[in-house]
Amino acid sequence: MPPVLDGLSWVAGLYVAVLARYEFGLEDRHLAALAPIVILAIAVQILAGQALRLYRGRHAFASLEEVRVLIRVTLINVAVLLVADMWASDDAIPAGAPVVGGIAALVLMLASRLAWRLRDQARSRPDERFATRVLLFGGGSAGRHLLQSMLADPKGHYLPIGVVDDDPRKRRSHLHGVPVLGKRGDIPALLERTGATTVVFAVANAEAELVRAIRDITTGAGARFLVVPSVAELLDHDLGVRDLREADITDLLGRHQIDTDLDAIAGYLTGKRVLVTGAGGSIGSELCRQIHRFRPAELIMLDRDESALLAVLLSIDPRAQLTDPSLVLASVRDPSRMRHIFQTRQPQVVFHAAALKHLSLLQRYPSEAVETNIWGTLAVLEAAGDVERFVNISTDKAADPVSVLGYAKRITERLTAYQARRSAGTFLSVRFGNVLGSRGSVLTTFATQIADGGPITVTHPDVTRYLMTIQEAVQLVIQAAAIGRDGEALVLEMGEPVRIAELARQMIQLAPRPVEISYTGLRPGEKLAEVLFGAGETDQRPFHPLISHVEVPPLDPALVRELNVDADPVEIAATLSDLCARRALRPAA
Repeated sequence: MPPVLDGLSWVAGLYVAVLARYEFGLEDRHLAALAPIVILAIAVQILAGQALRLYRGRHAFASLEEVRVLIRVTLINVAVLLVADMWASDDAIPAGAPVVGGIAALVLMLASRLAWRLRDQARSRPDERFATRVLLFGGGSAGRHLLQSMLADPKGHYLPIGVVDDDPRKRRSHLHGVPVLGKRGDIPALLERTGATTVVFAVANAEAELVRAIRDITTGAGARFLVVPSVAELLDHDLGVRDLREADITDLLGRHQIDTDLDAIAGYLTGKRVLVTGAGGSIGSELCRQIHRFRPAELIMLDRDESALLAVLLSIDPRAQLTDPSLVLASVRDPSRMRHIFQTRQPQVVFHAAALKHLSLLQRYPSEAVETNIWGTLAVLEAAGDVERFVNISTDKAADPVSVLGYAKRITERLTAYQARRSAGTFLSVRFGNVLGSRGSVLTTFATQIADGGPITVTHPDVTRYLMTIQEAVQLVIQAAAIGRDGEALVLEMGEPVRIAELARQMIQLAPRPVEISYTGLRPGEKLAEVLFGAGETDQRPFHPLISHVEVPPLDPALVRELNVDADPVEIAATLSDLCARRALRPAA
C-alpha cells in the first residue's frame, strides 16, 4: 500500500507543478512530455525506497524514522528528475517542475501517512462506551508514558480525557492529543465537567505531601485515586497501564529518586560470582532480584529456610526448581560449612544479609543474637578472606546502640573492619533504618492489626523511625558497595524520621473501617528516636549525595569467641555493650 500511495503522490505533485507553471492552460504536448517524467519518478521512488529499506518494514509506518528515510528518497528522486529534465530535448516541462513537484509529492506522502496514523490512533483508543474516564495528574515523563500506553490499547479500561499539572508552562498544551486542563485546585471542577471518575497520580517520584494532597482532593471530590509505581519498582520494565494500583502507605510516605551509577555497579557485579547470605529474607531476596539484573556469572543464594529459598528463586525464574545449583541450603552458624561453600563455589562478591532482626525477641534471647548475628557473621567473614568485595548489612540501631540487636550489629561492623585490615579485598558495612514491607516490619504489623479490627498498637505518641522501601534501600546498598572504602561503614540517606503514630493514622485512612490507636509504652532496648550516626561519627558524603562514609574501629575476633551464651540474658547484654565500647584495636602488622 505505501508504494502505491507514494506513486500517486508523485503523479499528483508533478501534475500540479506543471499545471501551476502554465496557469492551468495545459496542452496535449505538455501532458505527453509529463508522462515519461512521472514514470521515471515512480520508478526511482520504488527503487530508492527499496534500497534504503523504506518499503521493507524496517521502520514503523508513519514513524519519525520512516519520515527521515522518506525525505532522503525524495531528495534522490528530485536530483534524478532534474538531471533527466536537463538532458531532455523537449522544453515542454519547465526546469523547476521536479523541485516543485517533489515538494508537493513529499507533502502528499506525509499527509497520507499522517492520515493513516490518525486513523490507527482512533482505532487503538479505548472504547468510550466501556472505558473509565480518567484525569492524569502530572505531565512529566511518567505521565507521557502512561498516556501513550492508555491510548494504544483498544481494549483498555481507562480513557484519559485530560491532564492536570501545576506547571503553568504546560497550561493549554496537549500531550499525545490529550489537553492539559488546569492545576491541582481545579480537580473537583474538572471531575464534574468532564465526567471523569478517577484521578491517576502519574508522578513516579514525589514528595509525601504532594501524594497526600492530591489524594485528599480526589477522595474529597468523590473520585477514585490511583497511582503509578515509583521508579524503584520499575527497574525491569517500562511504565504501562498494567502498573496502575491503589495508593498504599509507601506512596503516602513519599518516594526517593536514587541516582544510580549503573556503570560502577556493573563493573563489580557483571560477570562475577556473587553470594548472598540470608537470601530468603526481605532484604536478601530483593538483593538477589536486583543483582540478577546485572547479569553476574553466578548468583549463589544461601539460606537455612528452604521455603524462602524457593520463593526467591521463583521470583527470579518462575520455571526454576529446587535442584537449581544457585540455591545453597546452609546456616551461617556452621563455620566448617561456610568454609566448604567458599572453597567450592569461590564467590568474588559477598552480600551478608543473614541475621536475626526482631529487637524485642533478641532482647529476651541475646544468646541467639550472639550465635547468628555475631558468630555467624564471623564465620562468613573468615571464610571469605579472599573475596574481592564483602558487604555486611547493618542497621541504624548500631549507631549508639542500647539494645542487644544494636550491640550485635555494631560488633559485626567492627569485625568487618578488622577483616578489612587482614584481607586484600574490600570489606565494608552498610547501615540503614527500617524497611517498609519487610517481614515483621511495623507496616506488616499494622496491616495485620487493621485486618483484625484493631486496635493498632504504638509504643509512644512521639516515637520516630527512619523508613525506606525495600527496593530503595537495596538499590542504595548495591550503589554503596560500588563506592565504599575498606573497613568503613556507609550510612544511607533515609530522609526525615517518620512519626510512627502518624504512620498509623495514614494506614487507618486507607482502611475500610475506622480503627483505634493504643499506646503501649516503649519496650526494653527501644529508643524514642533512632540516629544514623554514633558519637564521634561525622556525616561525610564524598562520592554520592545519599551515602555517608564513617570510620569503624576494628575489633579482635578473639574477644567475641569468648562470649558465654549460657549466661544470664542481662549479663550477655552487658558484655555486648562493653565490647561495643572497647577502644579501637591497632590493625595487625
